[in-house]
Amino acid sequence: MSAAGNAEHAEHAENAENTENTENTEGSVEVTLAVGQQKELPAVPTAAGQPHGREMYAILEIGVRGNGAPGIAGGPAHGSGPVLAEVLIVDTSRSMLHPAAKLHAAKDATAAAIRLLPEGTAFAVLSGRFDATVVHPGPGRATMAVAGPAECEAAERAVRILEADGGTAIGTWLDLARRLLKQQSAPIKHVLLLTDGRNEHDHRSAVRLDTVLDACEGRFVCDAWGIGDDWDADLLLGIARRLHGRAGAVRDASELPAAYEELMSGLLGTAVPELRIKLTPTPGTVIRQVKQVVPIEQDLLATGAGFGERGAEYVTRAWGEEIRHFQVVLTADPTGHETGEDLQLAAVEVVVPDFGRTVRLPAPRPVLVRWTDNPLDASRQHPGVRRHELYQQASAAVARAHRAWLRRAEGRATADRELARALALAAELGDAPLLDELRRIEAAPGTGRVRDGLKDVDWQHLILSTAMTTPPRQPAAGAPAAHPPAAGPSAPPGPDELIECPGCRWIGPADSVYCGGDCGRLLKGAS
Repeated sequence: MSAAGNAEHAEHAENAENTENTENTEGSVEVTLAVGQQKELPAVPTAAGQPHGREMYAILEIGVRGNGAPGIAGGPAHGSGPVLAEVLIVDTSRSMLHPAAKLHAAKDATAAAIRLLPEGTAFAVLSGRFDATVVHPGPGRATMAVAGPAECEAAERAVRILEADGGTAIGTWLDLARRLLKQQSAPIKHVLLLTDGRNEHDHRSAVRLDTVLDACEGRFVCDAWGIGDDWDADLLLGIARRLHGRAGAVRDASELPAAYEELMSGLLGTAVPELRIKLTPTPGTVIRQVKQVVPIEQDLLATGAGFGERGAEYVTRAWGEEIRHFQVVLTADPTGHETGEDLQLAAVEVVVPDFGRTVRLPAPRPVLVRWTDNPLDASRQHPGVRRHELYQQASAAVARAHRAWLRRAEGRATADRELARALALAAELGDAPLLDELRRIEAAPGTGRVRDGLKDVDWQHLILSTAMTTPPRQPAAGAPAAHPPAAGPSAPPGPDELIECPGCRWIGPADSVYCGGDCGRLLKGAS
């Protein structure tokens, strides 16, 4: 066959393969995995007394695409039982009456969530005070209701007649939710918790919140929301992070029903109920930490169940069509290894337990290291790792500014300084939503000073905002990275410029000497 014939045959084969892949992908869930890292680590200690072990940081970018498939929570029942088990918790402590608009909004929002439950969903509504009570299907009921027109109408009537009294002990609320959900086999178990308070009566409770969170972790996902002017951002974030959910709040009580509808719509769009990250380190490599860093920071605990002595699995839950980033920290020892050679420190694999739907999984990917004697190469940092550090610094600056603001005149100078620091970090991150929240605190644009007349709830909203993280913006497909005008022929690249590796398409800082992706090649133009 001629060369032209070979090329035409290859083109037809490629087109056929692409068509087949499209057909196989359509209507099925697809999971993607990419490993980003700066592979170079110093082969010799950089300071006297430094241990031989070195820390390698890698960013895992995991994405889930539904490819047109409907969310499983909004679909038909899973086998003989429901796909979703939902518990709605309403704070009915006495403070919900000050003003009464909070309780009215809580009722409206809960009723809106009930109306969105797909038929066949297991659900319950709880009232939270010093203890917790099952509002629907009723006090003393050990089982959950099953959503249907009549059942949902009855639940809404029960919500409408709720009254507020007593105190706030959130541990008892979550513990009752745990006991109800424990009997459910639904692949998606979710709790939506609303409070206007600060868990001020935890000390009077028979079961403390920390103990309850230990018992609930891994059992269900919980989103924690605040309403009014006296909720505690750290409390909501603590619950959400431990129970793999998200924390939020509304500035005005009237916004809550729309927020609940959006939350429920997102929940019903769940594409994967559970996704596991499996890490298999090579001999001599130790897993130090695995945590989610986008869209919110969450430490992940290794399960290790049924997996080898060296390997570990990390469970994540309730994935819609989204991308999340995870940071992996490994320790390795260069002793006995050559410099300049790519070595595998660990293999990364994504596992999705069977939930009755076809899932296309990515191939395992390596985490690599290249030991080097070049201090310049060894000092480089992957952009994703650097970005996470900037978010941590911004969050810490806001926390310090808030503590200083609480000291009024005595802490004013410190509050101004820390706010200016947070503004600079948000600008470096290019995080527009975070900048907007910081400017709500700022006296006037560009001043870097805390404005007068703030309430504590303004800071609580800001603290929640610092917990939300975003990935760096990527250049449009096929478009070259934007470069500002150079001052001269030898002007160095700016800190925000990016370069794309022609081999593996890794994207990283424009001054990178080596590709931080799979190929690890010397980049064009680097010396």
